[in-house]
Amino acid sequence: MADGSARRRGRGGGGAARRAERSAVSFETAKFIERNIPNFEVLTEEALDIIETNAETILEEVGVNFPDNPPALQRWRDAGADVDGDRVRIPRGLARQLCATAPSRFVQHARNPARSVEIGGRNLVLAPVYGPPFVRDAHGGRRYATIEDFQNFVKLGYMSKWLHHSGGTVCEPTDVAVNKRHFDMLHAHMTLSDKPYMGSVTEPSRARDSVEMSEILFGKDFVAENTVMTSLININSPMTFDDVMMGALEVYAQANQACIISPFIVGGAMAPVSVAGTLTQVMAEVLAGIAYSQLCRAGAPVIMGAFVTSIDMNSGAPTFGTPEAAHITYGAGQLARRLGLPFRSAGSFCGSKLPDAQAAYETANSLNMGLLAGVNFMLHACGWLEGGLVSSYEKFVMDADQLGTLHHLAAGVQIDENAQAMDAIREVGPGGHYLGCAHTQANFKQAFWKSDLLDYKPFETWEDEGARDTIELARLRVERLLNDYQAPDMDVATREALDAYVAQRKAAEPDSFM
Repeated sequence: MADGSARRRGRGGGGAARRAERSAVSFETAKFIERNIPNFEVLTEEALDIIETNAETILEEVGVNFPDNPPALQRWRDAGADVDGDRVRIPRGLARQLCATAPSRFVQHARNPARSVEIGGRNLVLAPVYGPPFVRDAHGGRRYATIEDFQNFVKLGYMSKWLHHSGGTVCEPTDVAVNKRHFDMLHAHMTLSDKPYMGSVTEPSRARDSVEMSEILFGKDFVAENTVMTSLININSPMTFDDVMMGALEVYAQANQACIISPFIVGGAMAPVSVAGTLTQVMAEVLAGIAYSQLCRAGAPVIMGAFVTSIDMNSGAPTFGTPEAAHITYGAGQLARRLGLPFRSAGSFCGSKLPDAQAAYETANSLNMGLLAGVNFMLHACGWLEGGLVSSYEKFVMDADQLGTLHHLAAGVQIDENAQAMDAIREVGPGGHYLGCAHTQANFKQAFWKSDLLDYKPFETWEDEGARDTIELARLRVERLLNDYQAPDMDVATREALDAYVAQRKAAEPDSFM
């Protein structure tokens, strides 16, 4: 994995990336975050032991369901599990033993090697919103997403400095047939950006298409030996592993491509209302899911996921940025580290209908929680609105701007000779100021994180410029970024091969919107 860039792909790999550096307009992307701060832990060792023991009890006594998937049931029988119909009961210790073959960290390669990411350890990789069928912008309001919207979000992600990953279904392009839109989405990620991307999981056949398109982009031999995709495999909580998601998991695991194996939990509806009870169910589900990935291929890269929110008991709507979600996320991070696996959770979560104060409060709580919980892969890091139903243009750039604060918080506090600033303190002395001293002059450009969006001007200047609020500033930034966008350079033969593959595969079957 790590040494794969030395054996760069045949068509469209490292050569195209190097040409891009020389000839294309390049937009700076910060390296993935390497934390220099401690993780925040809420559970004692005794509590962790209890949760792990209870999770093993659930697997052994209650079991999990693998419906409509005879090959999966046979794999579990062969591994020593008790299979009764669709129900799989896993002997104590078996799932953990199987999980031990999953790597603790891995590299996901980008077609531009400079933008490859390492997932696991003390690293944090940030990826955009995933899955909404609607989009919202200041011009058109809330509407169904189109492929043009999808392409725009890929462009915004490519040009966002603090975003490391292009993501997957940044919105659901409803104007393209369901059975064909994955071709257009992957094509957009591969051609409009050179950051890492995610594969399709809505059918096992679409996962295979994702692998084949990646083989065109990177070269078949390179994909066989390296991880070039990460994909989201949701568990149908409570404790059900449907055949569609498991079919996609099987394809990716056997191809050595990474999967986020993640319960999708709304506390009080799909898991107990208590934090400890929810964590127990999360642990049982991820143990079973990750163990199954290793039955498909020992050593297949995986990420332990935990998407958890609570429910408003009056309306039934999911809630975000709550203390209960924070406790669960912190606890899940501790459990992931005990398993020695990368951890996915958190994001720019909010329940607000607009990118307003509610959205900002809930998003800030969720982003900071993810940083402190030790998350390694943060899906939904920017653009999420209305409980995940909407990808918002304005909120995308608002969130992407704030991701810069995570980079700076994660860097921790420097204490070297320059940071101690003793020369500056001596130079200024009592009653002076530091604006003109040598230390300030030498360090001011890098000393403080600077927003590319928020307004810090005096009131009079702000008023003279139209008294613009943050949504208006974000609208202008979206407009500017899309106007300035230039696609990264790409090998001509690779582009032609991708175009031909997509055209041929889309022409091979009729459109279906079901």
